[in-house]
Amino acid sequence: MAEALETSVRSIYRDIDVLAEAGIPLVSSPGRNGGIRLMEGYTANLRQIHGEEAVQLFLTGMGMPLNGSGESGIKLKNALLKLEQTLPEAYQKDIRKARRGFYYDDTPWWQEPATLYGLDILRTAVWRSQKLKVEYRKSNGSVSERILSPYGLVFIQGDWYMVAYCETADDLRNFKCCRMIHAALTDVTFMVPESFSLKHYWQEQKHLFKQQRRAAEQYPVVLRTAAAHRAELTEYLEIMSVKQEGNFAQVTANLYSFEEACRMIFGLPGHPEVLEPPELREYVIRKIDAMQKVYAFHPMETTSTHF
Repeated sequence: MAEALETSVRSIYRDIDVLAEAGIPLVSSPGRNGGIRLMEGYTANLRQIHGEEAVQLFLTGMGMPLNGSGESGIKLKNALLKLEQTLPEAYQKDIRKARRGFYYDDTPWWQEPATLYGLDILRTAVWRSQKLKVEYRKSNGSVSERILSPYGLVFIQGDWYMVAYCETADDLRNFKCCRMIHAALTDVTFMVPESFSLKHYWQEQKHLFKQQRRAAEQYPVVLRTAAAHRAELTEYLEIMSVKQEGNFAQVTANLYSFEEACRMIFGLPGHPEVLEPPELREYVIRKIDAMQKVYAFHPMETTSTHF
């Protein structure tokens, strides 16, 4: 089976484990002529799928992020079409309703989605455990050639990431797929460590990234606001502490950096007063003074002389 599917024996056993965890009844027979088979009488007939399950499966397929479709997009659309045609007429009505009532748009509001080339190649490399030869552009614009052993692909907030062992760095790294300007499969295969879990690894990486950003983006700002605006302000900001003072509240919030605080401060609900830090308070005073000078001059007004 591994030879027929062009994958590793380990991958076959891993897929068998997934089937067992999904509740598919499998029977294993040890010995020379043994093997693994489906339980007698079991079938995977699509007609056994309940209406709600069929609709959920269809909606999941509609929302599958593909970044430019390509070969995988065509295969997915064909699979959804076959699913729709195979289901009983009673379920097809629900599918047609789902098609009318749901639309998946992963395009960012203010920018075009990142251009991604060769996603099918990256998927194949992960599926077949084949090493990749890639040209990768870093955030500073420099380009390097790398040999990667791809452990998995992750899609988050409109972007694809590849978790791969990099021979250049001699370590496991995360690569943004849209920065791969060229990727080619090699004839060399590799083995993903049995102990590796893509889900657990990515969750740990997210947690570590958030901790690093929190440590680097600490800029406490003390604000004084009317009690009536306290709730609105606390919903809008990352709050560190709140102290009630009669009809006012003293709110300490993290605004991440001086530059970010300058950008945010005039748009805060209730127009709170900045108490600390001094440089931000001085910035607000300078901006208000500059605005007063602008609005103190009325170009439409003319001066007349009376005799």
